[in-house]
Amino acid sequence: MQRGQQWLKSLLELTGVSTEIRGNIETSQSQDGDSPEPDNYWLTIDETNLIPGQIQILIGVDGSVLDAIQYLANSVLNLSQLQEDQASYTIELNGYRVKREAEVRTLAEAAANEVRTSGREVEIKSLSSAERRQIHTFLKEFSDLETFSRGKEPHRHLVVRPAAEI
Repeated sequence: MQRGQQWLKSLLELTGVSTEIRGNIETSQSQDGDSPEPDNYWLTIDETNLIPGQIQILIGVDGSVLDAIQYLANSVLNLSQLQEDQASYTIELNGYRVKREAEVRTLAEAAANEVRTSGREVEIKSLSSAERRQIHTFLKEFSDLETFSRGKEPHRHLVVRPAAEI
């Protein structure tokens, strides 16, 4: 986590933004309960000394800049790491990720309800790969539904449909 905090602090300093980075760790069990999932580090950019314009720029339109920073963090910090030593990094600023996760959960629930009501598949567009992953995870617990992604970036969509009968 300290490596991630230092990397993010250095990256921001290169852009002229000097601020602190707080780190938290989330450890979760895998679905089968046998092996722990890789550590998930939340690196939170301290917005206390940032002006609103800096916050807007760092988040970007629909979180695009924050997503790009997060992608870089995950790529760079896991480079040359053994598989078992790799971690997942979530970059947070001004509560954006927490708010967006609630929005994505609402989208997932609405799609699930629509699929159950209509019996037809529902496509959800305009999601980042991380958000598609969140919905796959949210809806995994419902055995009557299945999710998959269709298309190629940047036009990749998440599809929710009734689960195939086995």
